[in-house]
Amino acid sequence: MTQPTVCFLCTGNAARSVMARAMFADRAPDWGAVGAGTLVIEGLPMSQRTRNALAGHGLSDPDHRSRQFGASHEKVDLVVAMEPSHVGWIRRNHPVLAGRTASLVRLVRDLPTGDAKDLKDRITELCLAEVEVTEWEEVVDPASGNQSDFDACAATLDHLVGILVERLGPVR
Repeated sequence: MTQPTVCFLCTGNAARSVMARAMFADRAPDWGAVGAGTLVIEGLPMSQRTRNALAGHGLSDPDHRSRQFGASHEKVDLVVAMEPSHVGWIRRNHPVLAGRTASLVRLVRDLPTGDAKDLKDRITELCLAEVEVTEWEEVVDPASGNQSDFDACAATLDHLVGILVERLGPVR
């Protein structure tokens, strides 16, 4: 069996997706975890504020470099978006993934927990390609904020990623 992979998606792959990916990888080592953005300057390290926010949760990712979402990501099992516009971007630019893309907030609320059904079946039941995505699904971007904004975002992501890991369950 191949390791299922989750892609965490934000705009610049510099804050939200970086923190969520690191938190997920720490809590779900049997799952693959990658990050990407919808509008990225390739190869940049995370900001010091992102680094500090991760350190506040006992995490680091010193090798992180920003990465644009592209065709190489189309084989992931699940795309976890940080806001509604990212879901829309996937639907427009990578429609093959529309049925495997949802906001983190929606997945935390709606993904059936890992029982006898595998992830593909649980995602299919959500009809993600047709679901209307709205403002309540956003994890606020701390991009132009100060350290306390990044720390608040990290706390939100820590909570949400913890629930996502529980809902995904162990790799089957």
